[in-house]
Amino acid sequence: MVDYLIVGAGLYGAVIAQKAKEAGKSVLVIEKRDHIAGNVYTEDVEGIHVHKYGAHIFHTNNKDVWDYVQKFATFNRFTNSPVANYKGELYSLPFNMYTFNKMWGVVTPEEAAAKIEEQRKEITGEPKNLEEQAISLVGRDIYEKLIKGYTEKQWGRDCKDLPAFIIKRLPVRLTFDNNYFNALYQGIPMGGYTKMVANMLEGVEVKLGVDYFADKEHWDSQASRVIFTGPVDAYFNYSLGNLEYRSVRFENELLDIPSFQGNAAVNYTDRETPWTRIIEHKWFEFGKDDDGNDLPKTVISREYSSEWKPGDEPYYPVNDEKNSALYAKYKELADKEDKVIFGGRLGEYKYYDMDQVIAAALGKAKEII
Repeated sequence: MVDYLIVGAGLYGAVIAQKAKEAGKSVLVIEKRDHIAGNVYTEDVEGIHVHKYGAHIFHTNNKDVWDYVQKFATFNRFTNSPVANYKGELYSLPFNMYTFNKMWGVVTPEEAAAKIEEQRKEITGEPKNLEEQAISLVGRDIYEKLIKGYTEKQWGRDCKDLPAFIIKRLPVRLTFDNNYFNALYQGIPMGGYTKMVANMLEGVEVKLGVDYFADKEHWDSQASRVIFTGPVDAYFNYSLGNLEYRSVRFENELLDIPSFQGNAAVNYTDRETPWTRIIEHKWFEFGKDDDGNDLPKTVISREYSSEWKPGDEPYYPVNDEKNSALYAKYKELADKEDKVIFGGRLGEYKYYDMDQVIAAALGKAKEII
């Protein structure tokens, strides 16, 4: 019998496990996959730490969270500066003076602001959908080239059929700042995320390839408390219906060249290109291996956004009205479970950045341990 059974070895589970172990509690972690670290898992391919479930760039303004992760990894100074490729034209993301110069030939912030202002006037009144919202923020040209196609691929729906709130804020900078995140702290753990999570789980018993639901009664009987980080609807056997997600499919290629695109992330913003973006993983760590040597090969991942169906990997909760209402009902059931705590992106049906997951887990650990 252990104090805590933790279902899932992702960030939320790893933080609770680390804090419980630190407090002298007994902990067992079980994980359905054959690896730890959940969706931040990185695997080593030819010395490159490949982000197996999509790009993860750590960024936060929360000093407590930053200080916490520093205990388990040394972070490099990677800055997220994605590039947009629209039919072979390259633009800076986020939208900044480089973007506006390329789009319109404007040179000063004043000229850029005037151009945006002129195009925004097309929308009068409250924007009724995502298309109108985007145009009201940045104008028609940027919407058509850099938002429309990408967003429609991402959500599998026409921009006119998507709610305005999805794109309430778009970073528009009248400077030459290419840093995508407005975060005080940013970087990638050197050696990859898997190594960081392994350090969090040091001294904790972890069983991989274990399906909690295959023998739920047995596992529940092994612990005083259960921390469940899987899908909340799965826990209740989908009794109220399925919560919806967007999923992502990856096509990975190992290439015998030193550089494919010269940047970690390039978004393909036209509708015709089937993938949403290409990630070139080596640039997260500046093209070097763990010993600081230049890597001769490269690994790229093409990302395809898709509608989720049972059996697929759930990535992004679809937090629209219908799903939020359904989740509220599942939460009522979850709150009645005395012994079980539901946490993380799937357990709380919530889109979490990594720092938010860690902050939530640290908060929960303080409350229960």
